[in-house]
Amino acid sequence: MSKVLVIGASRGVGLETVRAALRAGHSVRGLARSAARIPIQDAGLDKVSGDALDRDTIRNALQDVDVIIQTLGVNFAPRFIFEGTTLFSASTRILVDAMKGADVKRLITVTGLGAGDSRGHGGLLYDAILFPLLLKRVYDDKDVQEWTVRSSGLDWIIVRPGLLTDRPATDRYRVLTASKDWRFGAISRADVADFLVRQINDRALIGTTPLLIS
Repeated sequence: MSKVLVIGASRGVGLETVRAALRAGHSVRGLARSAARIPIQDAGLDKVSGDALDRDTIRNALQDVDVIIQTLGVNFAPRFIFEGTTLFSASTRILVDAMKGADVKRLITVTGLGAGDSRGHGGLLYDAILFPLLLKRVYDDKDVQEWTVRSSGLDWIIVRPGLLTDRPATDRYRVLTASKDWRFGAISRADVADFLVRQINDRALIGTTPLLIS
């Protein structure tokens, strides 16, 4: 079993990943600004309150860790829609530098459909309306995030979920690794978490950018 650092552990995909990793028997360190409010009590969980943009916090969180799962997200409030963000690129730069300093190699990063070379694969409604109106400025920063991960020299996987839902896990999701197959679809956060945890000890998809949909 591995010691796993989940960044963004207090909600969404991150919280589901903490749950799935604990069920799988891993030891988990959950990092979030509101880590104290993670609604899980388990001897295998170490809750760490801190900011993913703070270099000292990240360096300390990496101690004795085997694998990092980065699941940061933002609420699509008007300020992010219209002004964008640098959260993803800046936090990833800090994380990659800290991992190199700590000699931690394994990084699993969650971005989304529309990041990097998956842009333009969402279909007419997504690509022509939803993406430019609501997502583009945030995903411009995810592009930089992905470039930072790709050029890091680490053992990385970039995971791109489709539209996220709060439905229960199904274990019947699709993992699309070939760009010709990428397309819009929905997937539950619990299914994304299941996939992320499966990658902890599986090296088959290192250096790839799988798209996940149900």
